[in-house]
Amino acid sequence: MNEVATVATHSANPASTARVGMHPIHPMLVPFPIACFVGTLATDIAYWQTAEMQWANFSAWLLFAGLIMGGLAAVAGLIDFLSNRLIRRLRYAWLHMIGNVIVMLLALFNAFVHSRDAWTSVVPTGLVLSVLTVLVMLCTGWLGWAMVYRYRVGVAG
Repeated sequence: MNEVATVATHSANPASTARVGMHPIHPMLVPFPIACFVGTLATDIAYWQTAEMQWANFSAWLLFAGLIMGGLAAVAGLIDFLSNRLIRRLRYAWLHMIGNVIVMLLALFNAFVHSRDAWTSVVPTGLVLSVLTVLVMLCTGWLGWAMVYRYRVGVAG
């Protein structure tokens, strides 16, 4: 492939609209809710094993932080999704978005469950919701990875 064709191919990359300079904002924000929701699962497991109330408190705070940062990541992702027709044409983009909406709804419902007192705030419903959140997040993370590395979404030319 000659250089002109390579430049033409790279210029066709679906660009990120929500960015700082040439750096897309969405991938900068997603590690925070990921860490918070995985941390929630870890602290839920710790609470399940120890019944130490501080673990349940950690879970509630991690859910809160994950929801805030997830909301910010969702806004940046939605700006990219709505402002670029090339991104909207990708089936993976739709699945990624729908999956992340499911993640946020699971986490929100989990936050309400964690607002209850004592054992019932985590076991069994909160723990199950944390597991489901992380499992769906694994799928949406893979879809996001595929969008970047297969379809070069947000990758500078």
